[in-house]
Amino acid sequence: MLAGRTAVITGAGSGIGRQIAERFAEQGASIVVGDIDADAAAGAAQQLEAQGHAALGVRCDVTDEQSMQGLVSAALERFSAVDVMVNNAGFTRDAVMRKMSLEDFRSVIEVHLVGAWLGTRTASAAMREAGRGGSIINMSSISGKVGNPGQTNYSAAKAGMVGLTKAAAKEVARHGVRVNAIQPGLIDTAMTAAMPADVLASRITEIPLGRIGQVGDVANAALFLASDLSAYITGTVIEVTGGRHM
Repeated sequence: MLAGRTAVITGAGSGIGRQIAERFAEQGASIVVGDIDADAAAGAAQQLEAQGHAALGVRCDVTDEQSMQGLVSAALERFSAVDVMVNNAGFTRDAVMRKMSLEDFRSVIEVHLVGAWLGTRTASAAMREAGRGGSIINMSSISGKVGNPGQTNYSAAKAGMVGLTKAAAKEVARHGVRVNAIQPGLIDTAMTAAMPADVLASRITEIPLGRIGQVGDVANAALFLASDLSAYITGTVIEVTGGRHM
């Protein structure tokens, strides 16, 4: 589905980003693994190469304009193209609003929202110049739709990514570049594994499909948006939630 294409994925040294990198590689894409952790980026790329895939690991700070340009430039230098960009990098600094520091609010906004804006701007410029179109995928969250207590920073950033996605999609559509977003719900990651068992069980009861999501479920949605199967889809938000908060 992605043969002959190059995909750049931020935050791909672990978690959902790494699963997306593996899924894209399985479908023939050359992968550029971007991560703030240089060792994680290199390790993920080396594992992909050991499996017979073309991959490159690059340390990248998504809040830094020059670093993001360097990530895209590395893809162009190594693989001569950027066909898919997944703005996935993120982290949490949870606290109720009265206890949240301004630094923690700003840092989450910077990584998620500013990082996605820089990734979208930089990748779309490369795609426009190449003249072969492309797909940009912003990893939002269902928190950006419904809001989560203790996550005013995270929910605001993820909601902002939806607006960014729609506005950018309108700007770059004439160049054949599509911009879409994914909103994962309750996904089986290290974050949910750390939740108290009773709290996790209670939240699963709110999911119509009756199970927690897997990182592969998110990766499959990303693959759809990256591929030609979604060639007539742009400016949309796909919820990967099992029906929770529909």
